[in-house]
Amino acid sequence: MIDLRSDTVTQPSAAMRSFIMQAKVGDDVFGEDPSINELEAKVCALFGTEAALFTPTATMSNQIALKILTHPLDEIICDRTSHIYNYEVGGYAFHSGCSIRYLTGDRGIFTAEDVLRNINPEDVHKPITRLVSLENTSNRGGGKIYPVDVIQSIKKVCDEHQLMLHLDGSRLMNAIVASGTSPKVYGELFDTITICFSKGLGCPMGSILTGKKVHLDKARRVRKVFGGGMRQAGIMAAACIYSLDNNVNRLEQDHQHAKTLGACLSNLSYVQDLLSVETNIVIFRLADEIVDNHFIQHLASHDIHAFTIGDNWVRFVTHLDVNTTQINEVVEVLQNYHT
Repeated sequence: MIDLRSDTVTQPSAAMRSFIMQAKVGDDVFGEDPSINELEAKVCALFGTEAALFTPTATMSNQIALKILTHPLDEIICDRTSHIYNYEVGGYAFHSGCSIRYLTGDRGIFTAEDVLRNINPEDVHKPITRLVSLENTSNRGGGKIYPVDVIQSIKKVCDEHQLMLHLDGSRLMNAIVASGTSPKVYGELFDTITICFSKGLGCPMGSILTGKKVHLDKARRVRKVFGGGMRQAGIMAAACIYSLDNNVNRLEQDHQHAKTLGACLSNLSYVQDLLSVETNIVIFRLADEIVDNHFIQHLASHDIHAFTIGDNWVRFVTHLDVNTTQINEVVEVLQNYHT
């Protein structure tokens, strides 16, 4: 099977499983799990941040960040395609009592001017604008990388208007590898950063929230009330340590595989539109005469699995469990598809 549905379908490798088996563990609620402590310190050193907190999922990391950086009746600025708005079950309202001001950016990327125009005035009728949340890379934007200079401009507006700045960096390592940007650049710009290990880095689970100590001290308490206080979770932290040591640089191979698929799709008559490929996500629109579900079924008949994201758009995601031979097989199937 060639599974292009998501990079969340990756399986832990034999080497990762072996590394997990050797993990030293303790009680993390007591701060005594050596593998979790090692992972949190490793992430802080990588990003130049003051503190970090291991969580089971990136959604939990994001929701903790929203909770600790806002107050009830506040408003969060994000892109309309962002994960925190579309895929976290309205947690910003449920957990934090906040509303969302969503912006329509370019493939998930909005600007400092967009933020400035959407800060609420001091008005008893309106929520207080408190937090800006960015996503890098942008999932629904086809893996687009948030330009650092744009982030820096947004950070300047945030500082001038006393706004907090959070990064949903679930695929941040993809952006770092593709752009060559130092992780410390991101560590300096954001109050909190979410990093996910269960996507392109190939772990079965795990996320980190990192940033300023004043925020992460609160985050540890919020993680507990969210039910995320774990005990001997070092077996999962070990997988994350392994992934940072072994699976980061290889993300470039996923990017090259995605670009191979993009190059193929750009020459097919039945592809009406294609978002430029920057990392490991390929999003394209089929011609109007094609029924997207029929196209997906055709791929499945060749044991290639993908899904539609609406309005005849299809998404492929490359990852460590899809090799070059399999990518070439996908290219052949795409080239031989007849409408």
